Amino acid sequence: MIRSATLTPLSTLPSLPDNNRLRLLSGSANIALSQEVARYLGMDLGPMVRKRFADGELYVQIQESIRGCDVYLIQPTCRPVNDHLMELLIMIDACRRASARQITAVLPYYGYARADRKTAGRESITAKLAANLIAQAGANRVLAMDLHAAQIQGYFDIPLDHVYGSPALIDYLKSKQLPDIVVVSPDVGGVARARALAKKLDDAPLAIIDKRRQAHNVAEVMNVIGDVAGKTAVLVDDMIDTAGTITEGAKLLRQEGARQVYACATHAIFSPPAIERLSSGVLEEVIVTNTIPVLEKDRFPQLTILSVANVLGETIWRIHEDSSVSSMFR
Repeated sequence: MIRSATLTPLSTLPSLPDNNRLRLLSGSANIALSQEVARYLGMDLGPMVRKRFADGELYVQIQESIRGCDVYLIQPTCRPVNDHLMELLIMIDACRRASARQITAVLPYYGYARADRKTAGRESITAKLAANLIAQAGANRVLAMDLHAAQIQGYFDIPLDHVYGSPALIDYLKSKQLPDIVVVSPDVGGVARARALAKKLDDAPLAIIDKRRQAHNVAEVMNVIGDVAGKTAVLVDDMIDTAGTITEGAKLLRQEGARQVYACATHAIFSPPAIERLSSGVLEEVIVTNTIPVLEKDRFPQLTILSVANVLGETIWRIHEDSSVSSMFR
């Protein structure tokens, strides 16, 4: 069951007139989230036909006129990443050829974000390549949530609005009234993210795990910088993939005397063996959002899923009305 955080509405949405130019379309990656966003905005998803030919080629047809409309395409490029990215590009192209006035690609999760720089010779910076593809397909704007690295915003040659899943996480953590919280960054690169969360949690103290990564998806935890003894540790990251970083960090925090360890992340990628690691009992609770759908078979007792539909819906409305987006997070 997905629990929606009880967020205070960020604006009062007027009823949408029949001739309103706002249109919402959804790819196949996360239809449930798209439906929640549509409900927040008081409208329906636009009708579409999606199918796959015998040779694997994708087909998309929009089944209503979008001429002169501002179209928002909701599609996280999660697993299978290449299929969902290609489907997004086809949807963008279909909207462009249908004479949409403005096309916004709404990316609750941006795949290939970790390939944001060269770490060895002869590597591709795939985060930039994917950004180029989206822009060249015909998107006029991008709305992305919790990008893996801040510099990815500059990879797009079109306007990009960057929003965060933290309002849902903060609201939920506050409702639990956890005692003696210390917010923990699982590595040095995530300090800014952890510091921002700690500030919203009544200026909770901050700790950092010193980590050395030996290979892709392989991390060796070294030591903890900061005091966690006798405290409730909240590990925060942008995503959980194989869960090696989170679970090894949780074990270290318990060794250092943490009373309880919680894990928070926006994107639940959950590649094997993540489920086995996360459900092993080292974590009191694993709190994620629904930017990526979590299959029923991948759910476990410690898992809590929060909805970010309100944040995405509010952002879409503000973009459509030419209002401030950044003021939502002040």
